[in-house]
Amino acid sequence: MSYLKFDKNLMINLEQSLPKEMLRTNQSGAYHCTTIVGCNTRKQHGLLVIPVPEIDDDNHVLLSSLDETVIQHGAPFNLGLHKYNGSCYSPNGHKYIREYDCETVPRTTYRIGGVIMTKEMVFISHENRILIRYTLVEAHSKTTLQFRPFLAFRNANDLCVENGVANREYKEINNGISTCMYNGYPALFMQCSHRPEFVFTPCWYKGIEYIKDQERGIPFKEDLYMPGYFQLDIRKGESIYFSAGISEASPRNFAKMYEEEVKARTPRTSFYNCMKNSAKQFYLSNKDGNYLLAGYPWFKIRARDEFIALPGTTISVHHRPDFEAIMDTGRDALEHFMQTGEPDRHMQGIDLPDVPLWAVWAVQQYYKEAGAEETKKRYGQIVKDIISYIISNKHPNLELNESGLISTFGKQKPVSWMDSSNPDGTPVIPRTGFLVEFNALWYNTLMFGQKLFEDDNDEHENLLKWDGIAQQCKDSFIDTFLNDYGYLYDYVSGLFTELSVRPNMIIAAGLDFSPLDRRQRKTVLEVTTRELLTPKGLRTLSPRSFGYSPFYLGTPEQREYAYYQGSTRPWLMGFYASAYIKVYGVAGFPFIDRMMIGFEDEMTQGCIGSLSELYDGNPPFTGRGAVSFAMNVGGILRVLRALKNLNVQQQP
Repeated sequence: MSYLKFDKNLMINLEQSLPKEMLRTNQSGAYHCTTIVGCNTRKQHGLLVIPVPEIDDDNHVLLSSLDETVIQHGAPFNLGLHKYNGSCYSPNGHKYIREYDCETVPRTTYRIGGVIMTKEMVFISHENRILIRYTLVEAHSKTTLQFRPFLAFRNANDLCVENGVANREYKEINNGISTCMYNGYPALFMQCSHRPEFVFTPCWYKGIEYIKDQERGIPFKEDLYMPGYFQLDIRKGESIYFSAGISEASPRNFAKMYEEEVKARTPRTSFYNCMKNSAKQFYLSNKDGNYLLAGYPWFKIRARDEFIALPGTTISVHHRPDFEAIMDTGRDALEHFMQTGEPDRHMQGIDLPDVPLWAVWAVQQYYKEAGAEETKKRYGQIVKDIISYIISNKHPNLELNESGLISTFGKQKPVSWMDSSNPDGTPVIPRTGFLVEFNALWYNTLMFGQKLFEDDNDEHENLLKWDGIAQQCKDSFIDTFLNDYGYLYDYVSGLFTELSVRPNMIIAAGLDFSPLDRRQRKTVLEVTTRELLTPKGLRTLSPRSFGYSPFYLGTPEQREYAYYQGSTRPWLMGFYASAYIKVYGVAGFPFIDRMMIGFEDEMTQGCIGSLSELYDGNPPFTGRGAVSFAMNVGGILRVLRALKNLNVQQQP
């Protein structure tokens, strides 16, 4: 039995099937994303969505969808599905679906009378090309297939309307056509493995609606251009391949291309394998380097997200070379910023004050895998440079105080990962002054620097200096953040102490070098468990705190306010599990293992095989936001790796 299989009863029930989405990427920025029934519910959905750097830094939907029609005895059976005004779905092709399987590649099985046909899709790695294989499993008479492409040629965050500017011209190519709707875009090449007849019947399908955008209170209706249709016969037992890409390919190679891609796939036969596949989908390689995308379908490369997600999405799945490739690019970008103050072209937010601290934390996770010598060789210099940079107060928004703590100014714009903003750009949560996770990370950075260079006599003076600041930081941290109720203030600014119970304190408790002792870690852990822990991670605010808003719903403004006011984040479980294991040791294995059940349940919800950006803070803990989020996948993979290590320790 497949780990990710959905039967006919679920597929034909749109209330159950439409919320389930699927995602495939090519690790070069392009992706394919839609629902498991093939009905697009977001403007970012599409069969071929690619970056077009000649236009901007966003992704662009070229091919929105492809409607298939099966013809027998002159009767057409359309397998497509679109939503129109008034909850009208047409042409209701989902009613022919017998099952959907996503173990190796997305595979839909259709039954139309006596016809049984399968549809399987692969995204070609590092190439902007989607390849679809149609196999006629059963048929008792002549069968004809028609393919109708729905074209958009637009920014993935915009919508298309019928217009007279769109270019309707096309060129015949080997077993297909090429067309380009607007200047500046690459041509779209659509080809079949067998020679089809292309019938030019240009028209616009008007008023297609996206229900996810409608729910979010943003524009949700568009028109899509259909240039015509491809038609060809298919015999029982035969497979036909359809290719859509931005370059012409040889149709005779489609079968080989498809099989090579399938061989490279890790079957999604377990929770871990789903997470491993999801992690690899965030990898991004381009001519400027290697990166991690923050999430799909709308996030770009964000420096903080990359460093937080990197260990889990690479080392935890035994992809150390990918860590090195991505970290090397990130290291160079960070060095350039520290030396020049200039932002990076690709890595958004590299100037944020906690980014250098998260970079050192990522190197620390690498150290556990590679050892001291290899870590010093590759990343010793950046660790020293970051510590020196902060001690010298060279960062424009990070100041080392006499107390050994670091402070930042966050009243005018967000500076931490809790970065939601009001309409005027000011932060919804004005975290400013001494932030709890900033200072915990700072102490961890100083202590890790000492650990990394403890056998290096040339660093003796630095080690003494770092140790002195670290001890100051540790004492001041306890005096500043630890309160009589056993938890940590979220931030302290002058005489103001933020009393709200937030999850940033678990980062302090879960770090390898924590300013908290075991007893203090335990009290922080107890408060976190009692007020913040859910089956989907940690709440961003306790239900007992003022302003608690657990549901990420409503207008864009309402959702922005609720973003960190109670919604749940899975990635924080990485630090929660670390803190729990440091307090309880191997005895903590059963509890943390049980907590993973809630995340495994998500493999068949939302974006199947991955984790959403956030979850509601109250039952049923529905997934919201981006369909697949790197920090969450990386955080849970770190937990799974820790559980595996604990399990080994428990073996007799």
